Amino acid sequence: MQETHGREGEYIQRLVFMMAKPNPKASMKRVWIDSQTEEEILRGIREAKDLKEYDSLSNAAYLRAKEDYLIGINFSRLLSIIYGRRVAKEANLEKASISVGRVMTCVLGMIVSREREIRNFVKTKYYKIIGEFGNQDNSFKAEWKVTDNSKMYNSNKLYNETGFKTESDAKEFICSLMGKEGVVTEVKKSKQKENAPLLFNLAEIQNECTKRFKIKPDETLEIIQNLYEKKLVTYPRTDARVLSTAVAKEIRKKLKWNC
Repeated sequence: MQETHGREGEYIQRLVFMMAKPNPKASMKRVWIDSQTEEEILRGIREAKDLKEYDSLSNAAYLRAKEDYLIGINFSRLLSIIYGRRVAKEANLEKASISVGRVMTCVLGMIVSREREIRNFVKTKYYKIIGEFGNQDNSFKAEWKVTDNSKMYNSNKLYNETGFKTESDAKEFICSLMGKEGVVTEVKKSKQKENAPLLFNLAEIQNECTKRFKIKPDETLEIIQNLYEKKLVTYPRTDARVLSTAVAKEIRKKLKWNC
């Protein structure tokens, strides 16, 4: 039996099998568990499946590894040979290598595209109309927005549905409303259900501490690491922001016991 998680764990285990050369006639099953609790381990053993049912998972991991070699290693070498000297010269370096990756190149492409959008963005000023209604004891502010039955509907004077392209057009429209009474035709009330925030991962808690306490990410990590060593917080270097069902059951038990 084996207990591994995800594509990478499956791939590593298959590589071990290839090197160990186990008896091909031996029956092998896979134990898949979400935590190291006794209850979850026993469940995983009871529900263990034949290894062949995870062949697709293994194949996916194998293909991913080959892509890393074919795209990452080969293209990194090729582009470094072709353009390495030019890059080094432009960057005023003695040597330079160019890294290409199955994931990193795509992410870099998205960053470059976004940066180009930001650099090419041209600020455009437009003018909104905000009115105050009621009396001194009971008043509210409201922002004008064009509707289907408005005379300004589809007007080329509008920048968008809430603003005018020029200040003069906005003032002209305001003047056309002077002396007229507004009528509240509809009042809508709604309740929104907001889910509890996800648990912190390292990146999120570093961002929150930077905003709230103005401390650097490495300081945050050091503080959390100290708390972790004192068993006051969970493992800090994790990307997970949710708890598995099995772990959640254990927490509920511990909370009941503490109460």
